[in-house]
Amino acid sequence: MQQFGELALIIGDFHIPMRTAEVPDKFKELLVPNKVQHVICTGNIGNRETTDWLKSLSNNFHVVKGDFDELSGVSDVKSITIGNFKIGIIHGHQVTPWGDEEALYNYQRELDCDLLVSGHTHDSKITKFDGKYFLNPGSATGAYSASKPENNPSFCILEFRSDEITVYMYEFVSEKVSITKTILKK
Repeated sequence: MQQFGELALIIGDFHIPMRTAEVPDKFKELLVPNKVQHVICTGNIGNRETTDWLKSLSNNFHVVKGDFDELSGVSDVKSITIGNFKIGIIHGHQVTPWGDEEALYNYQRELDCDLLVSGHTHDSKITKFDGKYFLNPGSATGAYSASKPENNPSFCILEFRSDEITVYMYEFVSEKVSITKTILKK
């Protein structure tokens, strides 16, 4: 049986309780303590209970401040290393136009990272631009955004191996969890 590489949960844009009440129960059943080695949150959590739940999932909790967060002592930009990959983390509100690949690429170059993780648009996607990868986990609750009034709740699990990252994108659609898999090569 093949062992998993190091695992990281990528999640954000909860907006609890301002725009929605909670994370879908199906997601809470999947996201339990000690299953991942890292939790990376793109911000806009909304309340202390959700922050505490995220912290309970892993001892390695990485968060950036979103445009609606009131987290003291938390930066809006962070870099970490997992395995052979440098990960840049931003909320995404500081990128204009929001979600623009060239603007995200400028942050990626500034942070000199292999993968830039950002949120804010609530639109889950993985892109590659000029040989670099960009990941947005979407909204964990499906909260509405200024640019997209209806969103499916989503998050990602990343599996890190020596020269690749396998991204599992989880999306809650029609009362079911769908999973897509994408491999990112270094």
